[in-house]
Amino acid sequence: MAKNFFKRYIWLIDLISRRGYISLKDISKEWQKSPLNETRSPLSERTFFNHRDAIFDIFGIEIKNDRSLGFYLSASDMDGDSTAKWMLHTLCLNNVLQENADMKNRILVEKAPSGEKFLTEVISAMRAGRTISLTYKSFYNQEASSFPVRAYCVKYFRKRWYMLGNSNRGMRVYALDRFVDMEELDEPYEIPEDFDAESYFSGYFGIIIGYEPVEVTIKVDPYQANYFRTLPVHHSQKELEPVDGYPVFSYFISPTLDFIQEILSHGKDVEVLAPESLRDEIAGIASGMVKIYSRK
Repeated sequence: MAKNFFKRYIWLIDLISRRGYISLKDISKEWQKSPLNETRSPLSERTFFNHRDAIFDIFGIEIKNDRSLGFYLSASDMDGDSTAKWMLHTLCLNNVLQENADMKNRILVEKAPSGEKFLTEVISAMRAGRTISLTYKSFYNQEASSFPVRAYCVKYFRKRWYMLGNSNRGMRVYALDRFVDMEELDEPYEIPEDFDAESYFSGYFGIIIGYEPVEVTIKVDPYQANYFRTLPVHHSQKELEPVDGYPVFSYFISPTLDFIQEILSHGKDVEVLAPESLRDEIAGIASGMVKIYSRK
């Protein structure tokens, strides 16, 4: 029973989030059509308010009422909290998929992220503030190595989970799917008070760190520009004045390998204008590709 109510809460959050504003009458109508409602009975006012209170208690999300517009989610509850937004999005998506399980052959999703095996253990060690003994095998070493590391944060990027950790090797990022084993040690630690995970990665594209951010400008094919406008490559993205009729975007970002790979993934539709060093590096990669594909 509790599980069914949880699904109802997610359904209600998702409905109000999508509508922006919605009356109790329309919420009841939508509930009658929901696959979660096996009896097709309307949603009573009392049940709705019970759900609203439970949603606030469980998720900290407040459903408010505007007498002229209807019920809505309090914007301040989710603003600036990317983790909460991601978790809520995941829960809502999962609810939608479960509601429509009979159409699973027509709803295609990407495979689940790798490295989840150790995710709970890493988060547990972070919460306890205890060092972990990590046995790790990178793609570039034939043998695994073990060493103590203090976990600062975890980050999800392109279907993989990563951990930012500090050890005698310095601050490094470790992929959880390359963990061989880990053990929580009885060695407490504290991260610096001024450490902020969001800020730490703000100048990077993904999970490669260690380079100072620079101003990067790119020129984009007009037919591809809307893809950049609707899904920015980086949070620092700004659109500048066009050059020769081509849209131009700027970024304050570290020119790491994963960012370079992102630029290259767009092929001839994207041209780096500045800095010159990045332009030369990509030109060198492109030249190498031409040599490979020119072989007969």
